[in-house]
Amino acid sequence: MPTKANTVNIDKRYHHGDVRAAVLARGLARLEEADAAALSLRELAREVGVSAPALYRHFRDRDALLDALAGEGAAQLAVRQRAASERAGGGEAGFTECGREYVRFALGAPHLFKLMFARLPPPDHGTNSMGAAVAFLHDSIADWLPPGAPDERRKIAAMYFWSLVHGLALLMLDGQLPADPTLVDRVIGREGFGAAFPPPLALAPQSRP
Repeated sequence: MPTKANTVNIDKRYHHGDVRAAVLARGLARLEEADAAALSLRELAREVGVSAPALYRHFRDRDALLDALAGEGAAQLAVRQRAASERAGGGEAGFTECGREYVRFALGAPHLFKLMFARLPPPDHGTNSMGAAVAFLHDSIADWLPPGAPDERRKIAAMYFWSLVHGLALLMLDGQLPADPTLVDRVIGREGFGAAFPPPLALAPQSRP
């Protein structure tokens, strides 16, 4: 049963776009309770107080709804990462806090997190919601690289760090590591990543023997 806080007033007179926003909000709320397999367009229509045909004017089918929810999740992640970096003051501290926020997001919204990577295409910097999150990581990696590092080196470093935080998130979600905030801070910080690759992260090509 929907909670009072999540239920949209069925007497509300919807304007263009309100139905879509209301359904996405309710869908995100449902993903806090269960995985995407439990989502039904007809149930969501009933919960927000509109007819199923009205809902299909905004989402052609269930796949379109899931794609939209995945995009909303990726957009939220990008906003949260940027805010976390800014709260830490940017620079090295902001970069590591951006990575920690990635894992916190996954642990706080595991069903949404898994839906994002099941539905969204691979990110092409800035061209979709996930691309915005990756583009921010690509830009902020500069604080771990030597001054004037070429763009290709920044991309490789961003892939490396994304792999680290994503892998840590999945290991915790799958129960292989404890979902311990203190462990997140230690691995994504000077004791973990910072100890292995202290700034500046040279990433210099290995010399041939």
